Amino acid sequence: MRVTSTNVPQQAIVDWILRETGYEAWHGETVAMLSADRRSLRAYHTPEIQNIVQDVVDRFVNSEAETHGFSIRVVSLDSPSWRAKAQKMLKPVTVQTPGIQAWLLAKEDAAVLVGELRKRTDYREHGTPQLLVNNGQSVVTTSTRTKNYVRNVRLTPEAWPGFKPEPGQLDEGYSLELNPLLSMDGRSIDAIVKCNLDHVEKLQPVMLDVPTTIAPRQRTQVDVPQINSFRLHERFRWPVDQVLLIGCGLVAPPVPAENGLNIPLITAPSRVDFLVFVESRGKSIPTAATVPAGIPGGTVGSVALPAGVAR
Repeated sequence: MRVTSTNVPQQAIVDWILRETGYEAWHGETVAMLSADRRSLRAYHTPEIQNIVQDVVDRFVNSEAETHGFSIRVVSLDSPSWRAKAQKMLKPVTVQTPGIQAWLLAKEDAAVLVGELRKRTDYREHGTPQLLVNNGQSVVTTSTRTKNYVRNVRLTPEAWPGFKPEPGQLDEGYSLELNPLLSMDGRSIDAIVKCNLDHVEKLQPVMLDVPTTIAPRQRTQVDVPQINSFRLHERFRWPVDQVLLIGCGLVAPPVPAENGLNIPLITAPSRVDFLVFVESRGKSIPTAATVPAGIPGGTVGSVALPAGVAR
């Protein structure tokens, strides 16, 4: 009831229960029931599952974790060479997504690392570095732009010029979602991190014949998008006194240039080292201007999510 940043805050509890128990536990041979409204949650299952449900609920209603501030810093660099100097302060953690790396840093080391990265000419910071999120809810930072193109044509012999272009739209940019849940003792964080990045490298033109009685050799152009996409969906657990750093590898720029040029065979698609810093800021007092609207997370997709850090 204290969560006001989303219309269905109880959905977050249901989602976390499904993550902890497994979606299949509620749709098998065991008779089971799970439902929730803004005031109560009802669960019918075996004692073992009930204990897991109770633990999740306790973590949500724990007053110590009522409102927690998290700093989410999204950074890109043209070169991954920063790893050479930072190697000693990075503690690797297990990640299931191929090509992705993650590390833990002391907060002091993270501050030093960010300070050093800012001195680089290829350093770029995206989004808002300070966000507030209610315990167990989701916060999303995003930066996208719409790209218009002609995806198809429909013949219209009854009207000039004999065809009608069918427009299409593509959203390119990045979207980063964080869904954290504090432990009962407040010493560790479980978090779901989702990142989607789409970049339109170019629009490949294709000429189509659209003959009419008046113009039998008439042609028009449609576009076929060449898209570079990146997807991350991981679960991590780390101590609140440390910083989680996720390295997504060399990917397309998270924020495409408005007037960027890409000449085939001359200009290769640019790539950047995409980094995400996640840090606990402790208990904070939210305000209407600083608390973003949360969104309920998915249920089915989250069940198959591998654990990013071993418990």
